[in-house]
Amino acid sequence: MQPKKHIRIERGNHYGDSRLLVHFEYDRELIGLIKHVSGARWSNSLHCWHLPDRLDVLGELLEQFRGKAVIDQSALYQRHSLRPPTKRPENRSGKASGSAGLTASQKGALEALKKYMEHKRYARSTVENYISSLGTFFEYVGKKNIREIREKDIIDFVHGHILRKGLSHSYQNMVISALKLLYGEIYHTPLSLDQLQRPRKEKPLPNVLSKEEVRKILEAPGNLKHRVMLALLYGCGLRRSEVLNLRQADIQQDRGVLMVRQSKGKKDRVIPLPEKFLNLLDEYYRAYRPIHFVFEGQKAGTSYSAASLEKVLKRACRKAGISKPVTLHWLRHSYATHLLESGVDLRYIQELLGHQSSKTTEIYTHVSFNRLKNIRSPLDDL
Repeated sequence: MQPKKHIRIERGNHYGDSRLLVHFEYDRELIGLIKHVSGARWSNSLHCWHLPDRLDVLGELLEQFRGKAVIDQSALYQRHSLRPPTKRPENRSGKASGSAGLTASQKGALEALKKYMEHKRYARSTVENYISSLGTFFEYVGKKNIREIREKDIIDFVHGHILRKGLSHSYQNMVISALKLLYGEIYHTPLSLDQLQRPRKEKPLPNVLSKEEVRKILEAPGNLKHRVMLALLYGCGLRRSEVLNLRQADIQQDRGVLMVRQSKGKKDRVIPLPEKFLNLLDEYYRAYRPIHFVFEGQKAGTSYSAASLEKVLKRACRKAGISKPVTLHWLRHSYATHLLESGVDLRYIQELLGHQSSKTTEIYTHVSFNRLKNIRSPLDDL
């Protein structure tokens, strides 16, 4: 039976950038799905979700909603190709639409914060997320002067936007952190930042796959590059960004180790390479001959895209017959848990994962099957 839910995709502008605009009636399932698409953001002024105007993102979006809704993308092909337009669209009066625009002071605030964060060497993803979340906040408060914003405006934003849209605790935390940084370091205003309470921290357990499920996923791709990337994610417990930023010099085959450089927390670490991976890597090098990055994109010398890697995993799961909503980070969680279950000391696992605190690593003790399987339920004694 054809899905009853409907989604409409069109092209529009957001802060002067060409974006894919996604419209649908409020639906928790669809909201949960679109949050997993690369670069997806909600716009209060446009009253829709928007994403980067790129072919790979469109493909990821269509794949995410396959079988879940009827998708109308006819508006994409009426006048324009997927190449971003050079001008902002005009409204009926002939003037550039400013519904998604910010005031000069708001734009100045974003630029000042961006420069400050770059100067302090914040991770690029952190800079982008802070600027994006503050842009959404400024859209919500409208044309209000930066220095007239008070705690009430922030509380209204939390209730009227974050909670109403069902956005995560981590997003709410990020918005508060961005506001505190902006007003504390850039404006030094009398805004009572201490009154901005953070949400109670969620403590979800990591999602872990069985070894058999991992084996099926790693064997599923027919493409050699795809098999190598997934094997490295699980075999070394790497983060997505660590795989994508990996350079050939970082893999020291003669020593059998992999160097992860300046990752999360600006830390370096050394990880032993699995013996099974070395032969697979040699085969990959002979077939692809990468120039700089270990895994390159379509253009030689450029890194593989995060969206493409996500699609590789989704296709592998589908082919392996695994219906769980597996993400790339599940492979890292599975690596840590399987090490713990095989008897590796927690302190070594902490070092391999690059965790600053042992408390972060200790969460894997809660999902280790070896610690639970010997517990006998009182029901069995009746």
